Amino acid sequence: MLAIIGGTGLTQLANLVISHRQVMRTPYGEPSGAITFGHLQQHEVMFIARHGYGHTIPPHEVNYRANLWALHDQGAKRVISVAAVGGIRADLSPGDIVVPDQIIDYTYGRQFTYFDGKDRSVTHIDFTRPYTQELRQQILDAAKRANEACRDGGVYAATQGPRLETAAEVNRLERDGADMAGMTCMPEAALARELGLSYATIAVVVNHAAGRGSSRDGVHLESISTVVQPAMARVRNILECVVGSDGD
Repeated sequence: MLAIIGGTGLTQLANLVISHRQVMRTPYGEPSGAITFGHLQQHEVMFIARHGYGHTIPPHEVNYRANLWALHDQGAKRVISVAAVGGIRADLSPGDIVVPDQIIDYTYGRQFTYFDGKDRSVTHIDFTRPYTQELRQQILDAAKRANEACRDGGVYAATQGPRLETAAEVNRLERDGADMAGMTCMPEAALARELGLSYATIAVVVNHAAGRGSSRDGVHLESISTVVQPAMARVRNILECVVGSDGD
């Protein structure tokens, strides 16, 4: 089954025909909210709002372990994460949609693995390609069928938040090879890999990163909402085509 994790601007799926909601308890605490089950294009999917359904949980306090565990426990095999990002690369502008293919992790202090505790053996996962290529391709193909422009590839810099970055920090991220900055793909992507879940992200550029473009002298937070809503409508179109392309 496909699970969708909604980020900023996507606390619910307007095109989801809801069947029921399931409150979960996990060995890692409570998820961000109840899991919503329903149908897109007559295919069953599940949905959870990463920041809570009232958007009240900041990025550094999201219980990523509980979220992924709950989705896995309820039968998810594939996870599509939707995330808002700031565009660093010159050709990434507000409103653009990107399917990143790499990650640089700058987060700290988060519960980032299931393989901890003195009773657990040391376990390593291969993370060379942090996103599942097959699922990435399914998203890109779906975007074409939906006639929605979607960029293939990019390096996602996962920053700690909840504050936005300084212009100097963005300069550093760019030197490190990052194309966009967000706050939520880590440890989410790594946890999905530990659970054996296919995982990919649809990143929505909602602003130029600090010191870039229209954010050269500051990020205008009030303008982000005008970008988010139409962009998320396009994301919903892509998601419909993803689930309509297979038998899940």
